Amino acid sequence: MGAGYPCCARLRGMTIHRTVAVLATALSLCTAMAIAPAADLVAAQKERIAGYAKQPMKSPHLSFVSNGVADFWTIAKAGSLAAGKDLGCEVTVVFPGAGLSDQKRMLEDLVIRGIDGVSVSPIDPKNQMEVLNQIAEQALLITNDSDAPGSARLCYIGMDNYLAGRQCGELARKGLPNGGEVAIFIGRLEQDNAKRRWQGFVDGLLSRSVDAERRDDHTKPFTEAGYTIVGTWTDSFDRAKAKANIEDVMTRYPKLALVTGLFEYNSVLAVEVFRQAGRAGQIKIAAFDEGADVLVGIREGIVLGTVVQDPYGYGYESIKLLHALTQGKLDAIPKDGVMNIPARTITKDNVDAFWSDLKAKLAAGKAAK
Repeated sequence: MGAGYPCCARLRGMTIHRTVAVLATALSLCTAMAIAPAADLVAAQKERIAGYAKQPMKSPHLSFVSNGVADFWTIAKAGSLAAGKDLGCEVTVVFPGAGLSDQKRMLEDLVIRGIDGVSVSPIDPKNQMEVLNQIAEQALLITNDSDAPGSARLCYIGMDNYLAGRQCGELARKGLPNGGEVAIFIGRLEQDNAKRRWQGFVDGLLSRSVDAERRDDHTKPFTEAGYTIVGTWTDSFDRAKAKANIEDVMTRYPKLALVTGLFEYNSVLAVEVFRQAGRAGQIKIAAFDEGADVLVGIREGIVLGTVVQDPYGYGYESIKLLHALTQGKLDAIPKDGVMNIPARTITKDNVDAFWSDLKAKLAAGKAAK
């Protein structure tokens, strides 16, 4: 009996070792299976596109899906509708106002309705692979504004958010060359574009080397190169919370020298809060996107400038690409799967010309309804 215990121990050890090996093998297989469908779905979409070359779709039904509700997306809607009018296709634009679950519901509804192609700005790409791949099974899938690496999307349309964030950081550094306290406001940090934009802003402000893979901890304040980033505040697209965040930070940090709002409405609300508090121009603003109050602020000199995307272009080019694919034009997809629409910096020198162009595009979008 006493001699049997070592033997049992060895058997148990062998069993555990084999079990671990089997589990490791199973995990590898599961991982491979999880990756395979996306690649298969990309191939399947391309096969369908090849079929459209022989029989193009007539008046395809295409959709543009935002990641929230903001003036930025209203401009994108104008571009989408204008493209639909130019190309003779039906376009549905949807704005999820209640976050991730709302966007998921809208995407599933589009699939049920038999949509032919979707361009979406995914809120949380890592946790949306299932619904994104579900779209790709039934329709053509591309992303805009925020990408979904590893999904079955055929193309991403948008800017490099890290480099755009750097532009905003450099704008802030130029306006605050001697350092000081800086606060960052942003809707959410789950999505790919937000993470990259936030890091780009920090690196540009601190004059660091270009490294899109760098990841600082946004949950902690830190000091570097004469600047103290006192914190980052999110609001999940809740404008009341976003405004309260700015008001609270303005009060809590009396030496606050500069803020940036990395989503469109964050910058708009910063202008509003500082005006109401009588501190417009005292706390500098390095803005993002083309909110009307921000553009007015640039004219008046209370906003340093803003880094703008091209939401109209995101909308127009999304529908244009999806339409081309429904006509069998596979070569419309860039070789690297990315259609880059670079960001621009708008300051007092070019704000009037930019605004005139923006108004013309919005008018074209309204005419397309």
